[in-house]
Amino acid sequence: MNTVTAPRTARRGAVPASYAAQGLGYATVVTALPAIKDRVGIDDMTVSLLLLGTCLAAALGSILADVVAVRRGSRVALVGGLAIQAIGLFVIAATGSFEVLLIAVMVYGVGLGAVDASSNMQGALLQRRHPQPIFGRLYAGYTAAAILATLGTAAVLGASAPATLTLVVTAIVQLAVAAWGVIAFDPARAAHQTHDEPRRRTPLPRRAIWAVGAIVFAAFVIDSAVSSWSTIYLTDGLQAEPAVTPLGYAAYLAAMLVARLGTDPAVRAVGAVRVGVAAILLAVAGAVLVAVWPVVPAAIIGFAAMGAASGTLVPLAFARAGEVLPERSDEVIARVNLFNYAGAVTGAVVLGLVATGPALGVAFLIPAAVLAALLPVLRTLRR
Repeated sequence: MNTVTAPRTARRGAVPASYAAQGLGYATVVTALPAIKDRVGIDDMTVSLLLLGTCLAAALGSILADVVAVRRGSRVALVGGLAIQAIGLFVIAATGSFEVLLIAVMVYGVGLGAVDASSNMQGALLQRRHPQPIFGRLYAGYTAAAILATLGTAAVLGASAPATLTLVVTAIVQLAVAAWGVIAFDPARAAHQTHDEPRRRTPLPRRAIWAVGAIVFAAFVIDSAVSSWSTIYLTDGLQAEPAVTPLGYAAYLAAMLVARLGTDPAVRAVGAVRVGVAAILLAVAGAVLVAVWPVVPAAIIGFAAMGAASGTLVPLAFARAGEVLPERSDEVIARVNLFNYAGAVTGAVVLGLVATGPALGVAFLIPAAVLAALLPVLRTLRR
């Protein structure tokens, strides 16, 4: 293997590995929350506040990745973000103190946001070296790792082992990917240099950032709404059997994975705009199905449809963010990534404020309305 091919080959593996490490980490934390809650002695409201704090810390982490990428490149931001996450996971796994847990969760959140932004920066750099779309595959790795994390946690609990063991394993994986990335992530900078004269800088395209960011926002409204409320709706609203209640979110994740594997071929075949329109129409149909037909099979099918749409829109949006202004794509992606957390908080909070119990199904019309409002801005996805 020659010296030119080796780094490119490593990069083709290292960047997808960073997406997988991110999906593995987040899903591991979420599935370990019940065990963490019992060990530290906190209630559901405190857990909700911790999740909100994680979103806020992640927003700060995304801003930090922007600052680091401008000065040192997204490789440094991504390696640092993975290392910060690992530190937070190690402490979360070990502590029995709420105060220490709070600090560790905030540290993890900063790493989460930094990796969210910088992995997409690296994805955009990798995309430029590929003639075909790749973001669907990158996010498919994220989703596959998240599914693996949920199965791993279930296996650990089934063996009566501590659920926090999965946090330690995940932290080790993230450190390994960070170490690989030191030599394999792309060192290129896609941001203005701090010593550049202002007159030489191309202004950031704010309208395009808001348009692409709106797509990210809507996708994460769906994601947060389904991940936060699908199981609760099946349990409290439809009185489903305990063994059935996780199937709504499982169908959501499975459909998301299938959609992400199919996104790149679909974009090659019909273009990003048409794929985006199809995804939105599918999500709206799924949300309407959940709202108007309060039976378990309809709800599960509706959640699956929403998963396919969310799984498609996120890679479409970040692929476009990397193309809007290539010479400053790191900064564009960092700003677009902030819409992620606004959508996550909206989906998690608004539905619960609007309705509970059987009426919660109707509340899924809220993400449907957000999605329908997106149709006019989908032309932004055109190259």
